[in-house]
Amino acid sequence: MTRTSLEATAAYYNASPVTRLFRWGLGASQHVWPTLAVRAAHRLFGTPLPPKWLNRRRTWSPDWRISHWAFEHASLTVYERPVAPHGPLVLLVHGWGGHAGQMLALADTLQAQGLRPVILEMPAHGRSAGSTSNLPQFARAIDYTVARLRQAGHQVQALVAHSLAANAGAYAASRGLPVDKLVLLAPPASPYEYTRLFAHVFGLRESTRAAMQQRIEAREGILMPQFEPAAVGPRITQPTLVVHDRSDSINRFADGVAYSQAITGARLLATQDLGHRHILKDAGVLRELAAFVA
Repeated sequence: MTRTSLEATAAYYNASPVTRLFRWGLGASQHVWPTLAVRAAHRLFGTPLPPKWLNRRRTWSPDWRISHWAFEHASLTVYERPVAPHGPLVLLVHGWGGHAGQMLALADTLQAQGLRPVILEMPAHGRSAGSTSNLPQFARAIDYTVARLRQAGHQVQALVAHSLAANAGAYAASRGLPVDKLVLLAPPASPYEYTRLFAHVFGLRESTRAAMQQRIEAREGILMPQFEPAAVGPRITQPTLVVHDRSDSINRFADGVAYSQAITGARLLATQDLGHRHILKDAGVLRELAAFVA
């Protein structure tokens, strides 16, 4: 039976005894010290799980070069093969709580098509510095990375982004990101909805959730509705492929449909029984994606 988004969110946070302790503490503090509760909720909401050090243990083969770029108060980790096709470059970006290794199967498929895959690892994920991040920072990181790649003389044929990075990538594309094509893999449609699920799991009152959202928006200088399909879709001009599984319990299939309908000419590739992450390595999806990008 397919899990609901609420069940998936609860499982995500309940996996760690530390977060269960946070849930108890947040629920209690919002009654006696509301300001502290908002600050703690903001911190926890911006902390990727599992901890990034778990994904630093992955051993990469010698044919990958790993670079670290300073970015804001953290860093970005960029993975590329020194010996790679000199054809158009494709930037691959993982989602929230993910890591660069999740994009390896796709990178291999694209390289076999004569394309040059480059994988971006976000702040507070994998080998990148930082302890917290958020959706607006994801969007800025994508914009910055594409600018640096173009400055180095690369043509960025496509951006391929998964989950939260797909949300960020769509926003960046709507703001003029200079990539030729856009692939959104299992994108979430509503940042607000995730704050609501987060609040439900941690027993936060609506006033606490709203204050947490306002804290994020004030610090990042952007309102959450500006990331939704209705806001970004009409401004995206690149040919776009949206891939979403009907049984995705992290981001609803309806979210992918919303993007495909909001972006003029976008194509929706609907899969079945692959869930949220298996679309990143399913042979059929990889073939379709490579054909679209190439």
